[in-house]
Amino acid sequence: MSTISSKGKFIKEAEALILENLSDEQFGVSELADEMHMSRSNLLRKIKKQTELSASQFIRQVRLQKGMELLKETELTVSEISYKVGFSNNSYFIKCFREHYGFSPGESRKEVIEDPEIESQIEPEHIKTEVFVEEDKTSFLKKYSLQVVLATFLIIAVVSYLFIQNSSSNSEVSSNNLKKSIAILPFKNMSSDSTNLYFVNGLMESTLNNLQKIEDLRVISRTSVEKYRNTDKTVLEIAEELNVAYLLEGSGQRIGNQVLLNIQLIDASNDMPIWAQQYNNKVVDVFSLQNTVAKKIAEAIKAKVTPAELQQINKKPTENILAYDYYLKGLENQNEQSEAGLNKAILNFEKAIEEDSKYANAHAQIAICYYYLDVNKIEKKYLDKLNEYADNSLLYDSTSELSLIAKALYYINANEFRLAIPYLEKALDYNPNASSVVLILSDLYARVVPDTNKYLTYALKGIKLNVEANDSISKSFIYLNLSNALVQNGFAKEASKYIEESLNYNPENQYSTYLINFIDYANDKDLNSLREKMFIEWRKDTTRADITQELAKTYYFQEDYENALVYYEKYINILSTNKIDLYPAENIKIAYTYKKLGFSDKAEKYFNKYKDYLEKDESIYREASLAMLYLYESKPDKAIDAYNKFSLQDGFQYWILLFLEEDPLVKSLSTHPKYDEVFQKIKDRFWENHNRLKKSLKEQELI
Repeated sequence: MSTISSKGKFIKEAEALILENLSDEQFGVSELADEMHMSRSNLLRKIKKQTELSASQFIRQVRLQKGMELLKETELTVSEISYKVGFSNNSYFIKCFREHYGFSPGESRKEVIEDPEIESQIEPEHIKTEVFVEEDKTSFLKKYSLQVVLATFLIIAVVSYLFIQNSSSNSEVSSNNLKKSIAILPFKNMSSDSTNLYFVNGLMESTLNNLQKIEDLRVISRTSVEKYRNTDKTVLEIAEELNVAYLLEGSGQRIGNQVLLNIQLIDASNDMPIWAQQYNNKVVDVFSLQNTVAKKIAEAIKAKVTPAELQQINKKPTENILAYDYYLKGLENQNEQSEAGLNKAILNFEKAIEEDSKYANAHAQIAICYYYLDVNKIEKKYLDKLNEYADNSLLYDSTSELSLIAKALYYINANEFRLAIPYLEKALDYNPNASSVVLILSDLYARVVPDTNKYLTYALKGIKLNVEANDSISKSFIYLNLSNALVQNGFAKEASKYIEESLNYNPENQYSTYLINFIDYANDKDLNSLREKMFIEWRKDTTRADITQELAKTYYFQEDYENALVYYEKYINILSTNKIDLYPAENIKIAYTYKKLGFSDKAEKYFNKYKDYLEKDESIYREASLAMLYLYESKPDKAIDAYNKFSLQDGFQYWILLFLEEDPLVKSLSTHPKYDEVFQKIKDRFWENHNRLKKSLKEQELI
């Protein structure tokens, strides 16, 4: 990062003029030249001579320095400051700020422990001494990889679905989707008896759940609309916030064995009711009432309902109204989202089963409660019970999405992630709006069963369903996940857009600041720049295993084995200290680094660790990994054969193309007569899959 060291009269004058026009984004090189009464070429030459910056870089630097000053001295938001210093695009301001200072605007308001101006000028290769940093006590996740963090976040994301069976909206939906989008506002309890609230809420949830089964309809989740229970906002304001075309208002009460329900469907564009109805039914007919309402709404909105969806809507969960009553009470307890609430919910669901032993959804909900009582705990106390109730649920109704999700959660809690996938995918057949299920599938295809095509497909579906209702932190992670999926499939420019969105929602998302460097590399192929950016990231937290090994790898690719070893050994120490084992495929690079520096015993140790990893590797990358082993053993023909087999694989990551030929071991193969042919086959295979995926995503209206 260049800085303006000593300011002469000319530079001070130029700087003053820029500051006078600070908020004018259009004030650029030509405008500055006019103000200084000189030609553009003379201005460029003079600024370059005195600052070693181009004129546009100089102007941007003045804006950024003023931005830093405002961050330190005012309470203005980052967005407000970006406009004040001439950046109409907040994301671009954050990007430029980070490139200039080495950290985000949000991080600049934290306590500064080192001078960023000085630190950013320290070349990584000169840092040879060990850096001791106190253990970060706030989050052990910081030592894990981006994929592990995304896994943790997305698995936890299922909470919002399972507690309240949600699906959310997205502000970036097509106008066609907007026409068939609806939010069901919280039903009002018309009774003076507050204990009836659970029943009225149950009517609302059942209506919502029935509509969610219609793929042609986008339905906002209960969590998204709950905040409007006692709102003063107008219909138009609510619809704009949720990005929907229709709102459903309802009120109800239960009096003895009678249910009174008032329903009104409103066209949000003109705040006019397009359908309204009052129902007065016996409690025993409540399921028929709920099904009728759902079908009437779909008909009014002109949503297409398939015969299979109609069958799901018409299905009665139980014939026993008392069992249903206990079930609704259990849902109300479950929605408390606390351990006490979960235990109370289990008691009510058990009472429902006492009334109807084959009540599949009640069995499923007990399984779900046990999942949450065990979630994030090392010792799983309720795993057997979770499995028992999930199996019972499937036994009594194998076509219920709740039954399928319950079984998937058993496998997730048992760390048998691969076995959860078919249950989750089947659940989407019965509830296409299950947003958190989509996000979990995206994550599982990213990590457990690597398939970049499915990873991206589900990530894009998740964005359509699960952004609008989330807080800024959650949105940041969702966009992070999508940008990761995009770049892995070769959509590098698109990935840049969404990683900026991620940082826009949360500039302090440390995993986005990490990933953006690799997305930049995918666009510019500048290994030196990547190394310098990763060094800046590493200095922020030297205890992170993921960044430490990535920094080591950049030196390895540049055949700077001495510096590569410095960071590989730091990485090894982090793993040893925390008793974790990450990135076993990297052991071959560590072994080769030791070998090149003459540490034969250590080289042998890590080569053997790599061979142990290969014995268990069943991934699509196995042949490529075998090729590395053969190259280490100086067996080029076997390596070529292995790469030839790998060229037949589908769904491998774009990183393979970007970094494979940067590896010193692979470079040693470049003189082989079949090298060009085989490596071109790998490239062709990737881009054929890329183009096929692009076509499929367009057909599904996901891009």
